[in-house]
Amino acid sequence: MNITQILLQTVTDAKQMYADNYKLVLVIRTDLKMGKGKIAAQCAHAAVAAYKAATKYPEFLYAWEKCGQAKITLKVDSENALKEIAKQARTVGLLANIIQDAGHTQVKPGSKTVCAIGPGPAQMIDNVTGHLKLF
Repeated sequence: MNITQILLQTVTDAKQMYADNYKLVLVIRTDLKMGKGKIAAQCAHAAVAAYKAATKYPEFLYAWEKCGQAKITLKVDSENALKEIAKQARTVGLLANIIQDAGHTQVKPGSKTVCAIGPGPAQMIDNVTGHLKLF
């Protein structure tokens, strides 16, 4: 393979990679009855944790940034459901970070509030979270 062929293959691979949508999903527990501000703060913690984790996988991070950094909020009604979604995501190779609250305001210390899944390929994330409802 000559340099031209290598460059063409690299461009083709990059186009394919970015042709897929990439997104970050934030799965929020509704059973904790958190206020809007608390939910916003927990989602922010989750998004930052997801971004930090994604720096280990620059190709996913770059693709997500090029696709507009989509962020979708979904809901579950229990800690077990939150942990199960995270487990399923990790099983298929997705990043999954569960946020535990310090417990200074509305919820008990150590409460698992939000799970960030991704950033990653939207189709892979949808396969794990597609049955969940929007928050």
